[in-house]
Amino acid sequence: MGVNTEVMAWLQSLDIEVLTGLRDVFCSPWLDKPMMFISKLGDVGFVWIALTAIFLLLGNRKYPWRTWGFLLGLSLALNALLCNVLVKPMVARVRPYDLLGYEVLVAHLGDYSFPSGHTAASFAAATAIYTMNKKWGIIAFIFASLMGFSRLYLGVHFPTDVLVGAFFGWSMATLAIFIFRRLGLKSRI
Repeated sequence: MGVNTEVMAWLQSLDIEVLTGLRDVFCSPWLDKPMMFISKLGDVGFVWIALTAIFLLLGNRKYPWRTWGFLLGLSLALNALLCNVLVKPMVARVRPYDLLGYEVLVAHLGDYSFPSGHTAASFAAATAIYTMNKKWGIIAFIFASLMGFSRLYLGVHFPTDVLVGAFFGWSMATLAIFIFRRLGLKSRI
């Protein structure tokens, strides 16, 4: 076994141990529906795409919301390109429920596990929102964290899927912010 293979095997076993421990501690019938609801809001980036549309529609000269909508949309687009188009198919990590054989509360998904797209989109959006408005951003980061936790709770992602998803989301929003500032739109964000 090579070093990389040994490291990956160790990381996989740690992921399984942490995920199993989290699910053993937190899974409870009274949390099932709230976790399913939070996770559902992230399906295809629904909550963030809806917020982008609202910002784009409500923005005008008095309120910079249209610029905010463009920033949010660019953050989400860059994130989707990196996570869902490039990395997921390249890594092709099996989902935890397929590897471990347990039942989940949601329909089995047709794509790969790494990284968590729900978490990545949520952290991309939260980072963009925080740049625009600190108070809303804090709320968005809390929601993004809950989104990541819901993906673990539901057993559809490993912990490293969620952690790397959060990092990718933050990175892509940071890139979008950089682009906006280079385009001279920094006064609006």
